[in-house]
Amino acid sequence: MAVFKAAVVQMRSGMDPERNATDMEALVREAAGQGATYVQTPEMTGAMVREKEDRARLFVAEERDVTVAIARRLAKELGIFLHIGSTAIRRDDGKSANRALLISPRGETIATYDKIHMFDVDLDHGESWRESAAYEPGTRAVTADVDGATLGLAICYDLRFPQLFRTEALAGAEVLTVPAAFTRQTGEAHWHVLLRARAIENGAFVIAAAQGGQHEDGRETFGHSLIVDPWGRILAEVDHDRPGVAVAEIDPAQSAAARRKIPNLKNAREFTLAAVVTGGGHLERTGS
Repeated sequence: MAVFKAAVVQMRSGMDPERNATDMEALVREAAGQGATYVQTPEMTGAMVREKEDRARLFVAEERDVTVAIARRLAKELGIFLHIGSTAIRRDDGKSANRALLISPRGETIATYDKIHMFDVDLDHGESWRESAAYEPGTRAVTADVDGATLGLAICYDLRFPQLFRTEALAGAEVLTVPAAFTRQTGEAHWHVLLRARAIENGAFVIAAAQGGQHEDGRETFGHSLIVDPWGRILAEVDHDRPGVAVAEIDPAQSAAARRKIPNLKNAREFTLAAVVTGGGHLERTGS
């Protein structure tokens, strides 16, 4: 398996898809100039929009999306794998998907992934989100080959569902991807520890490009895009919430080495759950 350079592109997307695409292009070119052959952008690269009216006006089909068009041109021109962490896509049925696209050096979309887990939460200080009101959740996990490595695709809130990453790791993924737009509140508390945990428990690299800063639609995101190795060490970080790029070397053989040292993927066992209830009885349930 070949060693390659990966880059995370940190953005502060606003509500104008064309301006965001221009910002994306400049940062992708910077990453490719540093030798990256796989470049990942954050969740909602195309536009960060909160109001229903704005979504109706801005979201279009994949073949009309300016972010997708520019990404395909850039990937072909620069000879890179360009992973659009996600952008909002209007589906054929009229519903919207929070969709990641992996584009080859030929400028072709080789894989797409629609975010499975919707960010429906009520945080402290009145911060509340209902992603399911805007997007239709995906139903399938996706892996794809890049530069001799197998990538597992995920988006943002998926990070809190370790079974998704375990499924991808068991399917051969040595690199797990989590492009995101973590809120500042949740990012400060959980971003680094969750990304490192997913890397450690799966013996995999984790690459996570992020949105960062105060956005035009009012939300605030954490930034701190990361690349983590299979032992949980941070290899590269955009250590702030401003737009930027970070690059690190990915050697898929390190994933195999980590899994030999801690073979938890092989050592997992089926088990049952005994739930002891008041009165001395118990209920048997099967788990894994």
